Amino acid sequence: MNASAAIPLSPLLRAEPAQVRGWLQHRFSWLVGVCLLAIVAGAGSYGAVIGSWRDPLQAVYTGIKLPLVILLTTLGNGLINGLLAPLLGLNASFRQSFAVVLMTFAIASAVLGALSPVAWFLVWNTPPLTVQTTLAAPEYSFLQLMLALFVGLAGVLGNVQLLPLLRQWTGTAKQAYQVLLAWLMVNLLLGSQICWILRPFIWEANRPVQFIGADGFQGSFFETIFQAICRLMLS
Repeated sequence: MNASAAIPLSPLLRAEPAQVRGWLQHRFSWLVGVCLLAIVAGAGSYGAVIGSWRDPLQAVYTGIKLPLVILLTTLGNGLINGLLAPLLGLNASFRQSFAVVLMTFAIASAVLGALSPVAWFLVWNTPPLTVQTTLAAPEYSFLQLMLALFVGLAGVLGNVQLLPLLRQWTGTAKQAYQVLLAWLMVNLLLGSQICWILRPFIWEANRPVQFIGADGFQGSFFETIFQAICRLMLS
């Protein structure tokens, strides 16, 4: 494969409208493959950093689970956003809408990969996780919130990068922002729940290292974040 056949990484991350529309029309399969590779590499490295605070085996598990969370969220959001697109005035086919959603998560995963050294710095400088470290410990809540904040920030950046393309597809800035807001809301609601079930975060030290716990369907993502914020404020 020569260099001209490859998708340049820089235009992909910048989501240049002209380039993206050309890829969607003529190089769809290759675009999907590049996005999947970006998700696995970027989110996988960030997930491994998250799990490393708990245990090396947990780093492996989390390095698998975070890309899995993103791919499942992409699948669900692609279906939902593809149905919402005509209602919101998006002049794109279902196939194109799905690919654009995949692109947003690929960009977000690339951002997470870039943030992995920063996350590792936080993990390295946070007191180590021990059996005595409980959920009420301030270092546990701080690290949990910071790592979740990075994921949220990367997700927003991934969606915002597609705004110029959405403007072209909708024809007006107002409709483009409406589509962007709808995508962000769906990402938040669906992605957070999938994230909660698979739990690509830090397990408590008094529990065994495991891929998915038995209490995956208990509680909610938002409840946990609220409790972590309260513990930090009261500590």
